[in-house]
Amino acid sequence: MLVLLAAIAFVATSALVVVADEGPAVIKMSTEKMGIVTFDHAAHKALDECAVCHHTGGYEKCTSCHGVDPKAKKAKLAFHKQCKDCHKKVKKGPTKCKGCHIKIK
Repeated sequence: MLVLLAAIAFVATSALVVVADEGPAVIKMSTEKMGIVTFDHAAHKALDECAVCHHTGGYEKCTSCHGVDPKAKKAKLAFHKQCKDCHKKVKKGPTKCKGCHIKIK
């Protein structure tokens, strides 16, 4: 019985941690040639379609698989395909380079 209670407590606590960790409101990604991309994670999170980007079921950084796992698309390709395709589909958001990439002068 004690083991069962401990297991239930662990699962409940783990679920709370996942819910509490909603990630940063803004994610800044630096690219070598094209400049900084600022991703408004809070605005996208409000769409309540997390699984579109977090398609593996977890909430890790994209680069924890993309660019590491040989079966996954390289990060650049994954970002461009995911972001641009979605923006074109909903007819909202940037679809051209300068819409996301801000070069530092």
